[in-house]
Amino acid sequence: MPLYEYQCQDCGVRFERRQHITDDPVTTCPECGGEVQRLIQPVGIIFKGSGFYVTDNRSKSSTSIPSGTRKSGDASSESKAESASDSTSGSTSSSKTESSA
Repeated sequence: MPLYEYQCQDCGVRFERRQHITDDPVTTCPECGGEVQRLIQPVGIIFKGSGFYVTDNRSKSSTSIPSGTRKSGDASSESKAESASDSTSGSTSSSKTESSA
C-alpha cells in the first residue's frame, strides 16, 4: 500500500497515512480537525548491479577506439576466426560431396 503524507492548513502538522490507491484522501487533521492537503513526495530509487555509472560515466582514457585505428592483436584474432569458420564450412561441404557421389 502507498504511504501518503499530509499537512494541515491550520496548525501545520504533518502526518502520514498508509492507504489503498482507491481510498478517498484524508480531509481533516487528526490534531485540530482543520483542512489538510496531500503533499507530493519524491520517489525512492534503488540502483542495483553495475548500474549506469560504470557504463555511462567512463574516464576519458577508457573510451572506445575509433574504427579506423585497430591494434594488431584485434586483426589477428579476426583472421583466426575467419579461417576457423572457413575450415568448418569447407569440411561440411566436402562431406556433402562425398555422400552424394
